[in-house]
Amino acid sequence: MYINLSGLNILVTGASRGLGKAIATKLAEAGATIAVHYNKNMNDAESLAQVLGNESKAFQADLSDPGEAVKLFERVILELGSIEVLINNAGVAEPASIDMVQEEWDTLWHKTMTVNLHSPAILCKKAVQHFIQKKASGRIINISSRAAYKGETADYLAYASSKAGLVALTRSIAKSFGKKGVKAFNIAPGFVRTDMAKAFMSQYGEEHAKGDIALERLTEPKDLAPLITFLASGMADHATGATFDINAGSYLHES
Repeated sequence: MYINLSGLNILVTGASRGLGKAIATKLAEAGATIAVHYNKNMNDAESLAQVLGNESKAFQADLSDPGEAVKLFERVILELGSIEVLINNAGVAEPASIDMVQEEWDTLWHKTMTVNLHSPAILCKKAVQHFIQKKASGRIINISSRAAYKGETADYLAYASSKAGLVALTRSIAKSFGKKGVKAFNIAPGFVRTDMAKAFMSQYGEEHAKGDIALERLTEPKDLAPLITFLASGMADHATGATFDINAGSYLHES
């Protein structure tokens, strides 16, 4: 199947490495212009934008500050002219034991909720308004997690909760704005071999992660990028509101 995304400007958050980089690369291969969002990895993001071509550009924003999310969307519109697809990929997963000092636990909870849910919600709001104002179809693809459905270990209560909120947000957008041309989808990966997963696997071991899946190897970023590219193309718009589970059969096993 040939997918042509030429003429589409796509904002991918957390695109300088890992899953975001794989998503951005696949989208650009299909012809899209990518707004490569990053927080700290400026050199990686700018190098990636250059490699992607199609007039792709790098944009910095610290999504632990909701105000930065607003500015990010506005800068991308200013420099690229429009956004046709928003992909909320950026996220954090920092362990927080319930035995932590309360202030430390609160800080990690709020940071996780801001990066994983509050800032994506702001970007979704801005995107919906932009799509409606343009009177053109637009798509939002949010990267949630299997943890939204299966829960997670005690140290990752905030992560699982934030991702569950993202699922509800996506479904609500699909339900509320579909007749105005807005489509919204969830992607729910399991363990993906990225830097973000290293902390979990260093704590619990890679075999723990592998024991939760039905396939012979952990999911890699390249395993998710093709489906996300397909959703961005508009050829699956009648799946709006749906969640696509890409977790190597994790739901088939009891953890």
